[in-house]
Amino acid sequence: MLHSGIDLHKRTVVIATVDAEGRPVADAELPTSPRLVQDYFAKLGGPHRAVVESTATWYWLRDLLVHQGIDVRLGHCKYIKAISYAKVKTDAVDAATLAQLLRGGLIPEGHMISPAHREERDLLRSRLRAVVQYTRCRHIVTGLLAQYNVPSVGLLPTLVQLRVAMLSEQRTLLAQQIKRIDKELAGRLVPSADMQRLLYIPGIGKIVAFTVLLEVDDIGRFPTVKDFVSYCRLVPAAKNSGGKQRQQRSKDGNRYLKLAFHHAVVRAIQYFPEIKRFYQGLARRKPKGVARAIVAKELARTAYFVLSRQEAFNGTFKGLPLSRRKTAQWPRLANPPV
Repeated sequence: MLHSGIDLHKRTVVIATVDAEGRPVADAELPTSPRLVQDYFAKLGGPHRAVVESTATWYWLRDLLVHQGIDVRLGHCKYIKAISYAKVKTDAVDAATLAQLLRGGLIPEGHMISPAHREERDLLRSRLRAVVQYTRCRHIVTGLLAQYNVPSVGLLPTLVQLRVAMLSEQRTLLAQQIKRIDKELAGRLVPSADMQRLLYIPGIGKIVAFTVLLEVDDIGRFPTVKDFVSYCRLVPAAKNSGGKQRQQRSKDGNRYLKLAFHHAVVRAIQYFPEIKRFYQGLARRKPKGVARAIVAKELARTAYFVLSRQEAFNGTFKGLPLSRRKTAQWPRLANPPV
């Protein structure tokens, strides 16, 4: 078995290959040419494993190597850095280190999203950036009105009115693009059985369900509900030392799932009395942010069990029946697929 470490950049790719005993077999620095990369691996032959760090440009390389029958792993950048610190750091050293870690089974792996969901997930993330930009444009206009202390745009100076007009044009364009993304994703995702199961959970609407479905990708990669909730950034990190216990925020996990479930909390509290009472009871004893995070954790647990067991939502929250149920109304289908 051969093991290759790949240090991938925008214009170059550095590869180091070792055998089962860790002896160097080959190495190369190539331009990011699919043909040259294919030729490198074709010359080596035999069963082969490779690892590449999870940079933004790994899609094409993964597809290329899988087509050649190579077992490709995606290395987690943060944890690889933690276990492979070196005084001398070059592309060649990084590639050789990755190869040795792969041979020893020490690669902390990141999730490699399935090709079926890859483009849809990236499109949904671009929708979030468009929404952020849309909101920013609106806030800029509000700031300009405050800056000149006037109640309406017509009272602003001429050039400032021009800025406001351009911001309005940007908002119009962004709104059109957001609707196009929603329409495209709805046609692809709404009919799926997992999507329909998610839509009946309190607080989860179309966009939140899109986010959960695409960011999770495969619920089977989480052995337990604790793993899933941790991945959603809905539990604090522990920093215990010397008999002292501390909790702190963690950036490990998926920020999009954290955002999605926190959005779901707002609607769940608004429309479901039992969830609202649970939240209010927490908010009397804890900061409101912590109370919302606990409710978000419970919604994430529900989503995990619905997806992992392939069962419909049972209409309960913390073991209590909910007095309100969602009706079969678009995007919730009257006859969801089994």
